[in-house]
Amino acid sequence: MLTADFASAEQWVAGRSWAYPDGGPVNPGDDKLDHLVTDPSYSRSGVFRAVRRPDGLWNTGLLTTEGSEQAFALRPGDVLEARVRLPREVGAWPAIWTWRDGDQEIDVFEYHPDHPHLLEFGNHVRGAGFSLRDDAIAPGAWVDLRTEFGARSVVWWVNGSRVFSDQRGVGRRWHAYLIVNLSVSAGRYHPAPAPRTAEMSFEVSRLVVRRPTGDAVAAAEAGEEAALDEPA
Repeated sequence: MLTADFASAEQWVAGRSWAYPDGGPVNPGDDKLDHLVTDPSYSRSGVFRAVRRPDGLWNTGLLTTEGSEQAFALRPGDVLEARVRLPREVGAWPAIWTWRDGDQEIDVFEYHPDHPHLLEFGNHVRGAGFSLRDDAIAPGAWVDLRTEFGARSVVWWVNGSRVFSDQRGVGRRWHAYLIVNLSVSAGRYHPAPAPRTAEMSFEVSRLVVRRPTGDAVAAAEAGEEAALDEPA
């Protein structure tokens, strides 16, 4: 089980991720204006900030379990629960997601305020995704998230309601590190921030990962041979 302590350097590494070229600090190929920073005021409180720089990039907060002393990695059967407050500013791109060895990405959520009532979910391991439209999703809103990382199906819940089961899963052998961050859109797919915008943020007040044991693990892995035959 993981109860996120964002202030813990043993649990989280700040300002560096191998999901970015050479570990960062920039990733322009993914339409991002990010410049990752290790400054704890950008992430360690659970408020993930982005601040405009004079050179046109944005200093942004990112935390990952990859490379940390505890090196916590999600596994099949794990259940992640989080409570987040969405950003208000157009150009903000918050996400909770996973990564390992150039792939293994599951998007617990992504959000873009230019589509104010839309949350995005994705399984890039086995090719599935879904977008939820709901009036409860809005700039500045608090949202409760739950993601079940099943071997045969990843299931997403929002505010207590099951919204998508991908029927693809992650496979029994999957494992990946957690990333929580606030990116900034460069304008290719979503609008970049308005010139007057100098700072933006989103908040994660709670993040917990629960891990099944015993019979629950066996149930999570049941039928895996069939799942492994599915196209990636």
